Amino acid sequence: MATESIGLPFEVGTLSAWLVWILPFAAALIMPGIGKFSKHTTGYVAVAFALMSALSAASMIPVALEAHELHHQIMWIESIGLKGGVLADPLSIIMANVVAWISFLIMIYSTGYMKGDKDITRFWFWMMFFIGSMQLIVLSDNLLQVFFGWEGVGLASYALISFWYRDKKKDHVGTEGRTVLGMLDYYAPTHAGMKAFIMTKIGDVMMIAGMLLIFLFAGTFGFKELMGDTEWATAMSAQGLLVPAFVLLFGGAIGKSAQFPLNEWLLEAMTGPTAVSALIHAATMVKAGVFLVARIGPLVFALGAAGILADQFFEIVAWVGAITALLLATQGMVNPEIKKVLAYSTGSQIGYMMMALGVAGLSHQYVDGYTAGFFHLISHAMFKASLFMAAGSLLHIVGSRFMTDMGGLRKQMKKTYAFMWAAGLGLMGAPFITTGFWSKDAIFAAVYESGNEWAMPLYAIAIVTAVITAFYTTRMIGMVFFGKKSKHIEKMEEEGHHIHEASLSMWVPYGILAVLTIGIGLIGLSTEEGLHHLFTEYLEESFGIHTEHYAVESSVLPEFLQGLNPVALGSSLAAFAIGIGLGYIFYIGRWVDPVKFVNSNIFFYAIHKIILNRWYLNAIIYWCFVVAPLWLTRGVFRYFEKTAIDYGMNDGVQKAVGWSAKVIQGTQTGVSQSYLFVFGAGLLFVVLILLM
Repeated sequence: MATESIGLPFEVGTLSAWLVWILPFAAALIMPGIGKFSKHTTGYVAVAFALMSALSAASMIPVALEAHELHHQIMWIESIGLKGGVLADPLSIIMANVVAWISFLIMIYSTGYMKGDKDITRFWFWMMFFIGSMQLIVLSDNLLQVFFGWEGVGLASYALISFWYRDKKKDHVGTEGRTVLGMLDYYAPTHAGMKAFIMTKIGDVMMIAGMLLIFLFAGTFGFKELMGDTEWATAMSAQGLLVPAFVLLFGGAIGKSAQFPLNEWLLEAMTGPTAVSALIHAATMVKAGVFLVARIGPLVFALGAAGILADQFFEIVAWVGAITALLLATQGMVNPEIKKVLAYSTGSQIGYMMMALGVAGLSHQYVDGYTAGFFHLISHAMFKASLFMAAGSLLHIVGSRFMTDMGGLRKQMKKTYAFMWAAGLGLMGAPFITTGFWSKDAIFAAVYESGNEWAMPLYAIAIVTAVITAFYTTRMIGMVFFGKKSKHIEKMEEEGHHIHEASLSMWVPYGILAVLTIGIGLIGLSTEEGLHHLFTEYLEESFGIHTEHYAVESSVLPEFLQGLNPVALGSSLAAFAIGIGLGYIFYIGRWVDPVKFVNSNIFFYAIHKIILNRWYLNAIIYWCFVVAPLWLTRGVFRYFEKTAIDYGMNDGVQKAVGWSAKVIQGTQTGVSQSYLFVFGAGLLFVVLILLM
């Protein structure tokens, strides 16, 4: 791999790498000024800058395809010799393009979705700031610079989740008045934004602790420098600090990517505009954690190959991903809010990506899991952005976030219906025609073939999660587009509101992504093979990770599927068939009433209630980390500060000082002879002491 390390002036390639993240920040800076003159113009400016950033990212694609990299540094903090820079290698170039182009489509969608909002300038400012921060994470060549972008996406997410800060009822999430273990399960935008900010900050603190531990031994934050001289890793390993440092870094990924146990903020993040939800879930914040693991994972594996054991890191990554995938998928089966179902789905699918990246490090064929996880990131970005934007159109037209207020919409919203099916099939992993099938099958194969002690339990979780995914996706489409019109829609129509298709600026972006989900899916096997080849070269040249080249041959599979694992392929097909079949029975064919089915058996009723209550994890978090600390601090205030200090110590000190003052005041007679007598007695006392 050719490495280009140059100083100023910039060459074309490195200039593009800088512009990818500088352009969105520049747009954010000028947005308030433009908004002063014309709020309507701000949308066009945002779209234009998003397009320029995307074109800059696209200009680097030839570099990635040739397995080269562009590395450019400038002096940042001269006093400690710290440099800042961009690292455009195959990993970051592909990721930068995913972020840039999907963000560009979301910005176009936003021009229609946010039309007429009185705070539109603020919206565009934070959206562009969000994109710039994410691209800074992707293209930075060192951990410290990554952390600046990391905090940037955290700040932007807080501002956008809380965008409708007036906390009107229509902007809440959850069911009004509903409680779980005494905790209200109904959240305002400002509460949701603060919750996301605080929970992700837990991961951020872990991340910066890991960064500083590594810097303490290595004296650098740079990715290239850390790989160039690994003596720091040997020293850290000898003191038992290497794995803890990387696990702390992974803590940042857990927070940003909403993985267990820091996953509960993601559901309340749905209080923001749907365009924000699409950006967070498809192109930016939650993918940042996956990218961080993809960035540091090869380094950890290379250290392991050099004899510095770090398997525990990959075990933690794999199991956190697996637990999250299953935990959030189950909740997607029962939630009535369409955006929450998609949010649960996002956390679950990111769990798949983490599982793949973790299993990669537990396998001799690191590139298999690595490619599978990253391919699923790309695939998921397309169909999930499409699904969120389509859901936004439904909310825009129907005026409700609840799927129970929809139903029978396939005739009035034909385009959205078709595109949601296409994107939904990608999420379900529809065989042979969707990107989701090929990326998910690659994950199954990577897990199954890894050969480590955790392979079979992880594989079982992956298959069960795939069944549930196909079920809740079919349930969502069935509840929205099939059956009779809801009473809510009938009332709208009686009042003169006509149900119609979304505007052109809204349906075209999610239509493009839905078509790509199918279009790329038709050549999905070739796409995966191309990524596999590209990452094989990248990992070998940059990290010295060698790959054994072999192909799986099976007489069971036809020629065009040779190279696939037959067990993984069979599992993919079975999971899709079972999931979509059950979904069809309950929500499209309506052969069985799901409400009656749940209430027919105490076991099903109990399971449904537990899952609907979010496995009680959210309520437990509030009791342990909100209610209990508040109770403790109020107790301290009431019984210690108010009683012991205010009425005890403060009052006692006041009285003691007052009594002392009275005693001293009593000695002040005003008679000079008395003062002379006391003075003489004191002087005599001092003389006697000196003579002794």
